[in-house]
Amino acid sequence: MSTRILIPVDGSAHALRAVEHALQLAKLNPALELHLLNVQIPVESGHVRLFVGHDQLEDYYREEGLAALQAAAALLQQAGQAFQQHIAVGHIADTIARYAQEMAFSQIIIGSHGRSGLGQLLLGSVATDVVHQSAVPVTVIK
Repeated sequence: MSTRILIPVDGSAHALRAVEHALQLAKLNPALELHLLNVQIPVESGHVRLFVGHDQLEDYYREEGLAALQAAAALLQQAGQAFQQHIAVGHIADTIARYAQEMAFSQIIIGSHGRSGLGQLLLGSVATDVVHQSAVPVTVIK
């Protein structure tokens, strides 16, 4: 059975560092399966839904998700590394943790902005929330 690694990607340099780390692991173990995941925050306003149809909203999530995945996918393609990419919609940390468990991933590798103290308290941290919520082991890359 192969080891499946989930790498949440938001288009940031921090997420790319997590992809680079996973790529190094995959070079050492070719049986690793790498999966990129972008989570889009849902448009929850009832007013938006009055003017934008379901299909348009799904197209928006897909376009935004693909844009966020683009740099990470390019990095893996340039290295000749096989991967799959996924787009989900929901609260970011909850969705990552739930997706990893439901899809039987062995590990999550996530980039962190590296904030600490008051900055993290005020701004929060998706990586920290994923660590607390995930039943799957999480590696945080700074």
